[in-house]
Amino acid sequence: MKRIRNGLLAAATASGGLFALSAGLIVADGLTDDIRPSDAAVVLGSKANPDGTLSPRLAARTGRALDLYEDGWVQVIIVSGGTGREGVPEGTAMKRWLVARGVPATAIIVDDLGVDTMATARNAAGILRARDLHTAIVVSQYFHISRTRLAFAKQGLPGVGSAHPDWFESRDLYSIAREVPGYAKYLLEQG
Repeated sequence: MKRIRNGLLAAATASGGLFALSAGLIVADGLTDDIRPSDAAVVLGSKANPDGTLSPRLAARTGRALDLYEDGWVQVIIVSGGTGREGVPEGTAMKRWLVARGVPATAIIVDDLGVDTMATARNAAGILRARDLHTAIVVSQYFHISRTRLAFAKQGLPGVGSAHPDWFESRDLYSIAREVPGYAKYLLEQG
């Protein structure tokens, strides 16, 4: 009985250590921006409020893409998201936000069908190819960057750059923990 208990304890300790290491690598990757001249920034969606305004998290992401555009790193911004229970298409809300801050509407491409990370990657890859664009910088929270880059690689766009907003909140701890199995799932799925 003692041998079984010790074996289970060792397995649990190893699993916990692997989980913590994975989470640490995801955080380190996400906090290390990879910004280079690119054709497009791709902003992943998050909550848009019922009145059409952006949640603070989504405003931070969209603001980071605005910085990339204004600093000349990208020529266009792809805003991608779905429609949450609030009833507001996230991509459309992001476009309004960007236009209100001086980005020409012609420099913004809306994808309101980016209902999850893989859908955004699939849709953005199609948009980039259709417009003869080849390079992109993904913009999301730091804990989401690794899985987003993996999703883009699975859609035939390896080596996309990345940028995260300086927006942190307590629920990030939950989100980091969620990203470990999320990344593993994407890693094991077919493209």
